[in-house]
Amino acid sequence: MSVQTLYTAATGMQSMQTKLDVIANNLANVNTNGFKKDRANFEDLFYDHITLPGNRDAAGNLTPTGTEVGLGVRVSSTQTDFTQGAFTTTDRQLDLLIEGEGFFQLADPSGEIVYSRAGNFSVNSNGQVVQGSASIGRPIQPAITIPQDATAVEVSTDGIVSVRQPGSNTLNEVGQIQLATFINPEGLIKLGDGLYAETASSSAPITANPQTNGLGTIRKGMLEASNVEPVQELIDLITTQRSFELNSQTVQAGDQMLQLISNLRR
Repeated sequence: MSVQTLYTAATGMQSMQTKLDVIANNLANVNTNGFKKDRANFEDLFYDHITLPGNRDAAGNLTPTGTEVGLGVRVSSTQTDFTQGAFTTTDRQLDLLIEGEGFFQLADPSGEIVYSRAGNFSVNSNGQVVQGSASIGRPIQPAITIPQDATAVEVSTDGIVSVRQPGSNTLNEVGQIQLATFINPEGLIKLGDGLYAETASSSAPITANPQTNGLGTIRKGMLEASNVEPVQELIDLITTQRSFELNSQTVQAGDQMLQLISNLRR
């Protein structure tokens, strides 16, 4: 009896703890606009090959199987699920939703362009359309400025932003929303605040107007809700907890067996 049982079960407990962290984050963001849930992926570790398959037995015959003992499990990656979230109607003129593929482009104070699915836009003191609050909002890119005398803002399904001004019966175009897409959106890095940044894995962004090049449609007066499914997360929570308990019981069983062995010489 070796202590390997303890180490193997410990890897299971550690992996289940990571999965629990992922589930907790998903559930915590169940009401976060544009949030995309994550999934933990697992892979088994190395194996102790006590006897390799194909060895010859005492009679000189090839053995059909070997003796292999696995050394545990680890989290291989976490993947983001970019499926569309539910639509929430707000009737607010600068609440925008992307129906389909694409990300809003935002100018971060660091000077970098970041990306988001959350479309809760506002107008700051300079008239710029920004995502988030007016005080710390990130301007949409390409930049769009709303005139101070605008009485209404209209956004078409293809991203054209127009305003109505006093003394005019027509809408005046003030900007064009462009969306970005990536060859591998799962390769984006999460920054918090509902933001993503490109990496070498995601590829460079491909930008175009909505409804072109496979990009989605803009819906005004709506927001995309989180795509977290609470019922499924609760099921995963229960199975993760049970798996953690089973691994902890394996640790206890291994410890008890080691105690029995150590007491044999008394």
